[in-house]
Amino acid sequence: MSTIAFTFPGQGSQAVGMGKDLAEAFPEARAVFDEVDEALGQKLSDIMWNGPEETLTLTANAQPALMAVSVAAIRVMEARGLKLADKVAFVAGHSLGEYSALCAAGTFSLADTARLLRIRGDAMQSAVPVGQGAMAAIIGLEHVDAICAAARDAGVCQIANDNGGGQLVISGSKAAVEKAAGLATEKGAKRAIMLPVSAPFHSDLMAPAADAMRHALDKVEKHNPVVPVIANVRAVPVYDADEVATLLVTQVTGQVRWRETVEWFGANGVTTLYEIGSGKVLTGLARRIDKNISGIAVNTPADIEAALTAIMG
Repeated sequence: MSTIAFTFPGQGSQAVGMGKDLAEAFPEARAVFDEVDEALGQKLSDIMWNGPEETLTLTANAQPALMAVSVAAIRVMEARGLKLADKVAFVAGHSLGEYSALCAAGTFSLADTARLLRIRGDAMQSAVPVGQGAMAAIIGLEHVDAICAAARDAGVCQIANDNGGGQLVISGSKAAVEKAAGLATEKGAKRAIMLPVSAPFHSDLMAPAADAMRHALDKVEKHNPVVPVIANVRAVPVYDADEVATLLVTQVTGQVRWRETVEWFGANGVTTLYEIGSGKVLTGLARRIDKNISGIAVNTPADIEAALTAIMG
């Protein structure tokens, strides 16, 4: 049994220039970016490599862009002999990263994954009028359920992400989230930081986006993943394509259980997490959640060569 899992980053890991070195070094990577551009009918790769940053950061652009970088790295590794099903025990992705994981595992085609994420980004952005929703990171407070409950007289407020390492993200109505952030500080949180996001992701306010994803996922061709996917909303492996789709709909309004996901890895023999794609956010979180798991970010040509050497032996 492999002791390796691949993880895929979520929104916030984007940066202008991401993936450009892969496209220049590897034809397989370039082909991924070209296919995503064609699927979306847009030169997304130009925005990724040249900006402007505020355009790349738009939810509808950032989501397929991050997926493209992750899948480009996977395709390069596969072209050099990596067989996911032989070398990798599990895959998982943070929020939109779950789509990257599923594309890597063969559940969705690359073109369909790009289109699904464009639909997801647009639907999440339009679900709530700008300024009515908010998210906040609560640092250093273990339990925030009671705080969310106490703030609900001001609107929707719930845990969106349990990222581990003492970081919980809450989401919902602006007034309720601001109230909860204030209560968290009173209860001893080290920090309560309002996040610069464009919508209250992973909250009940995203219900219209969940409906949009249900319709979109119903229409797309699906295959059982070649490697089990640890689903965000359950933090346990999923093997069936139809169950995958159901959980992706739930994920839009549900909690990203990333701490539990990494803990599950540790309890089930995983010793190395390779973070495939832009940035090193998940690698940092892994170290804080389980000291016995080593995290390795793979996003440059040199990273890919090093990872292949380590994995393939």
